[in-house]
Amino acid sequence: MLTIRKANSGDVLDAWDIRKASVLAACANYYSEASLSAWVDGSPTDKWANVVERDFYVAVADGFVVGTGMLTVASAQVDAIFLRPSHMGRGIGRKMLESLEALARDHGLASMRLDATLNAAPFYRHCGWSGDSISTYRTSRGLELPCIPMTKEGLHNTLSER
Repeated sequence: MLTIRKANSGDVLDAWDIRKASVLAACANYYSEASLSAWVDGSPTDKWANVVERDFYVAVADGFVVGTGMLTVASAQVDAIFLRPSHMGRGIGRKMLESLEALARDHGLASMRLDATLNAAPFYRHCGWSGDSISTYRTSRGLELPCIPMTKEGLHNTLSER
């Protein structure tokens, strides 16, 4: 059984490990090894822990954290949908995204945005997101990565159609 819940301080290390494993597994054919290393190396900082506790949600299967997602309501931004490689392809990413979209609706947001990695853009398009132009994502550590800015409009309408 899969549940999605608000992250807490006990999820910080799992979120970090899932992020690293997911990036290395899913992005390897799209970004250089040097970029991937710069993106995921190191250890979680206090800033990371604060963001996880404030904005992250976790997907839990059989008592084990298997995925993450982040919603920043103030900017209507989705980030950090990462899955353990062992749990990719099981619909968990879609369930996380649907959960974040529902939270956005609950907060009165009519649209959302995200910066998709090159490998993830087809997934988001399949989930109703739009965007094709390649841009540059700047990480908090100053790394620049190609990404595809995407949006999803009409969140209010989606709720009434269900």
